Amino acid sequence: IGEWTLPGARFPLEMARDSDAGSNSLLTYQLSSNPFFSLILDENPGGKKQPELVLEKALDREKQSSFELVLTAVDGGEPARSGTVQVHINVTDANDNKPVFSKRVYEARVAENLPVGSLVLQVVATDADIGSNGRIFYCFGNVPDEVRRLFNVDSDSGEVRSVGPLDFEEKNKYIFGLEAKDGGGLTGHCEVQIDITDANDNAPEITILSLSSPVPEDAPAGTVVALLKVRDRDSGENGQVSCELSGEAPLSIMASPGGSYKVLVLAKALDREEAAFHELVLRAMDGGDPARTGTARIRVTVLDANDNAPVFSQAEYTVRVPEDVPVGSTLVTVKATDADEGLNGEIKYS
Repeated sequence: IGEWTLPGARFPLEMARDSDAGSNSLLTYQLSSNPFFSLILDENPGGKKQPELVLEKALDREKQSSFELVLTAVDGGEPARSGTVQVHINVTDANDNKPVFSKRVYEARVAENLPVGSLVLQVVATDADIGSNGRIFYCFGNVPDEVRRLFNVDSDSGEVRSVGPLDFEEKNKYIFGLEAKDGGGLTGHCEVQIDITDANDNAPEITILSLSSPVPEDAPAGTVVALLKVRDRDSGENGQVSCELSGEAPLSIMASPGGSYKVLVLAKALDREEAAFHELVLRAMDGGDPARTGTARIRVTVLDANDNAPVFSQAEYTVRVPEDVPVGSTLVTVKATDADEGLNGEIKYS
């Protein structure tokens, strides 16, 4: 009997036979007590009574899948004699139960460097029906294309695996729906939340926003030489950056209040006559384990200032000449040098 059968339905049962005659063969029937079934006797044209099983209450295979009843036939003799038969009733399944997930929301946390093909989580649904009505297939609901590019759900096992590279910096949380469908077309739903955790997969980036070069050698200490932006796309300790300068440059680093900008200033006065330019390397290191490093090379040229007077090769020149030396004769040649360059180093004598 199908569980969809409505109460009141009748099912004829086999009639008993009695070899006696007369009242000794008149039969009545009795059914073992059961709240779902009753017995009625329908008299046929020959006067015999046909036992019929009547469904009193709606069946539910998921609560009770079978019934064992006993039908008894009693004759009219004295003493009465009886015979019995077992009535075994199987309740046929109807697809009246949809798949039900074990959780409404499944959550997982995975690192962004999770290898492609790795298991992220597994969903589980059950269906109280049997056969094809209880067989479950898993699939995505109405999800964005980016979810399908990154994740896949196995239709049989419910395993959700990664199929593309994850990137915390691009997106750190995915929320999408999964469906469980049975063979009869009923569907259950759940929600999946996947949090992507940061891995130290980005090195610090240094961008030179401005650079003042050349720098006059008479510029005072504290003069701003360069403005740089230091950025690490990672988060937490992986994105915390410290900076240091290498090279013998008279420069120091000052951090902006937010920490993302670095200012290079003169730590002391420059001297072009000692060094015409300075080359230094700014090194930025994050707090990851292992740490990642970014570098930037900076060249600062020193602009000459007229801070050196000409210097004669001798402080005093002594010349002895005869008194009859001709007019226009060279008496002595003096030589002066200037450590400055360009116009500042050009010398005129008077």
